[in-house]
Amino acid sequence: MRDCSTNRAGFDRVLMAVAATFLAVSATSAIAGPSDTPRASAAELAIDAAIPRPEPANVPPPAIGDFKIDSTASMPDPTRATAKPNEPTSTATIPDPAPKPAEIVTAPSKTNDTAIPPPAAATATPATATAPAVEPAREPVKAASNVAPADQPVADRIREMLAAKSLRYFVRRNERAAVEKFYSAREYAPQWTQAGKLTDSGKGVIARLKGAAADGLDPAEYPTPDFAAATSPDQLAEAELKLTSSMLDYARQAQSGRMHWSQVASDILYPEHPTDPAEVLANVSTAKDAAAALDSYNPPHKLYRDLKAKLVELRGESEGPVTRIPQGPALAYKAATKKQGAVVPEDERVPQLRAKLGIHDNADDTKYDAQVAAAVRKFQNSVDINPTGVLDDRTVKALNSPKRDRQIDLILVNMERLRWLPRQLGAASLGNAYVILNVPDFTLKVMQNGQPVWTTRVVTGKPGKHATPMLTETMKFITVNPTWNVPPSIIYNEYLPALQQDPTVLQRMGLRLERKRDGSIHISQPPGEANALGRVRFNFPNKFLVYQHDTPDKHLFAKEERAFSHGCMRVQNPDQYAATLLNITMPNERYTPERIRSMYGRSEIDLKFPTAIPVNITYQTAFVDDAGKLQTRKDIYGRDAVMLNLLKNNRNKDLEVMVSHAQPSYARPRDPLPPGVNFASDNTFSSGPNFFERLFGGPSQMTPPAPVGRRPQQRFTR
Repeated sequence: MRDCSTNRAGFDRVLMAVAATFLAVSATSAIAGPSDTPRASAAELAIDAAIPRPEPANVPPPAIGDFKIDSTASMPDPTRATAKPNEPTSTATIPDPAPKPAEIVTAPSKTNDTAIPPPAAATATPATATAPAVEPAREPVKAASNVAPADQPVADRIREMLAAKSLRYFVRRNERAAVEKFYSAREYAPQWTQAGKLTDSGKGVIARLKGAAADGLDPAEYPTPDFAAATSPDQLAEAELKLTSSMLDYARQAQSGRMHWSQVASDILYPEHPTDPAEVLANVSTAKDAAAALDSYNPPHKLYRDLKAKLVELRGESEGPVTRIPQGPALAYKAATKKQGAVVPEDERVPQLRAKLGIHDNADDTKYDAQVAAAVRKFQNSVDINPTGVLDDRTVKALNSPKRDRQIDLILVNMERLRWLPRQLGAASLGNAYVILNVPDFTLKVMQNGQPVWTTRVVTGKPGKHATPMLTETMKFITVNPTWNVPPSIIYNEYLPALQQDPTVLQRMGLRLERKRDGSIHISQPPGEANALGRVRFNFPNKFLVYQHDTPDKHLFAKEERAFSHGCMRVQNPDQYAATLLNITMPNERYTPERIRSMYGRSEIDLKFPTAIPVNITYQTAFVDDAGKLQTRKDIYGRDAVMLNLLKNNRNKDLEVMVSHAQPSYARPRDPLPPGVNFASDNTFSSGPNFFERLFGGPSQMTPPAPVGRRPQQRFTR
């Protein structure tokens, strides 16, 4: 019932008005006599409309609290009270100075769960002051479940397990939240099973996890539960969440790596690209092919795909232990000729050989046919054996050689490093154009639309504190005729000790020596032919303060191993490099190497790119060349050894301590300059014939004096 707050005086006036109307009607009826037909008055109709009589009769009559004063209530026209169904009606308001009783709201009857309707007269008569009936509070009705009856016990158990704080499968907060939301949205119905049987989606996920070795990952890190042994709701719910946990682990490590790059060295910096567990769950659960959807979290780069194929080839199969081939007679396939048919020897070792070389067709066939011979020929070529296609003792030994295990390890760490690179190299700019520099290979490539458009040799940083960092940044502009601002680390570790021996050495070498307001020393070299940066500098701002540049010393490019710089990368043909980049960013300008060289002089010129080009500095000691051959390079910085140790032995130890590197710094003496040193004035210094030769005594003595103290956390710029 509606709670009315009518005051007592107002209610008394209502009763008096009703009583007066009732007496007037009674008197009129008495005068008319029994032969007259009773006729409802406007007041009676108003009362009938305002106070509906409940049916059945056992409902208690309205009480005083059921009345509500409403001065806006209108009375229906009594002449239209019996209007026909299709006849238009109108209402007439009867003025009444006294407040009118409002509608009485009665509680619906509980009989047969159906509310008792109001009297017909009340419903047929329009009234402007009406109020909807208020339903009493009822017990909440549980919505019909979309979970199959056979899966409901499992769903109930999944709900309980996810509600438990002790659930151990999802230790990462974002994964726990994503899993709870995922299962809540599906009313906790299992994703991987239906009626206790594995779904196609569940089978696909399990197949991908068991084949993780082919991706350079460890299947042991993604355990798959035995659903066949899970017979109870508890066991099925536990298996469900275990598989979900392993799937999320696989996606995360496939995309970002089994280790973070910061665990390997302090001079590595790549953009983060972690997986979104909610996206993984949605993607895999809705995919037609769950295995393919999960596999898509591996790197899409060609570098990765080529190494993956080579890994399968080296292992002889996509997963499991390495197969060993027994020694035996040489096997040679000979194609059919006009004089005789094909020679197809048989040997009991051939099925093992097929598995070793990744041949899945006719896996149990003992015939050394054309397909097997072709695979043997391909393997021989990869290990520098004459590709005859004959399975001889040397080939069998190479197949079983421990060297292959080392090659596998080498591929594994390089596949891991490729997971750190951006998912799409240069995908967001200039038709997939980007620069990639491989430090241990000492080469730089400009890539566009997946193909190399230009390649050159580079000189990279010396092992130790001068190592070239691994990073991804964007090149924003090129500087022709750059000024070399010598980093403080070189100033305090190398040049100031040289000044102690000869106070005039910097001036004679064409270097500008200045003292700043804070007392620090600044040394720079003006643009010129002998500038340490050469004629062109390629700028991609980064925290390590390294860049790519020209050099006046070209003879080092003739060496096979070219790790000689202080961390920056010297480019062999900077004019061609600049023209290539400028033609990608500004194709209508038609830059040529000759046009770049025409800008050489003594004033800096900045050539800004309309769109930045990504620069990726990588460390690939194993890669597949254009001929499909596995290439390996010397681990000049010792990165492979550190990563193998992490992958195999020490993943659960204090990795930061194990791989900690001394942060570079430098010692800054209070008064580092000896007497007789002249500071730069406005005079122009001669650049000299060759800065490095004059400072360090000739091209055969390129190594500077031994560092003094520790240098700052930055890279040298030459």
